[in-house]
Amino acid sequence: MAKITKEQYEFVLARIEELLPIVDDNTPANDRNAVELTVMSDVVIDYEKEHYPIGKPTVAQLIQLSLDEKNMSQKQLATEIGVSASRISDYVSGRAEPTLKIARLLCATLVISPVAMLGY
Repeated sequence: MAKITKEQYEFVLARIEELLPIVDDNTPANDRNAVELTVMSDVVIDYEKEHYPIGKPTVAQLIQLSLDEKNMSQKQLATEIGVSASRISDYVSGRAEPTLKIARLLCATLVISPVAMLGY
């Protein structure tokens, strides 16, 4: 696929906004508007992969996101896994990395994939 410009990308986004109210789950896949929406969506995905790549989250980000999802405080997490609240703060701020033992407890408590915790 040829590279698209930012202006083309913005045009495609605007066209998608026009198509979204027209195309729904009951629209046949071969409908002209449904096909156009699919093509436009693919263009946006390709453009955003190149210009707005999403990196893998850090350990600190994983912990913070999981705390937010569980509506849990750092202090509650510290109590649950048996470390100080300041230690959890160090992990969340990125000042320290958890040991393998603590990482295992964090994964179990916060339901974080060990693969994500290891950065793969």
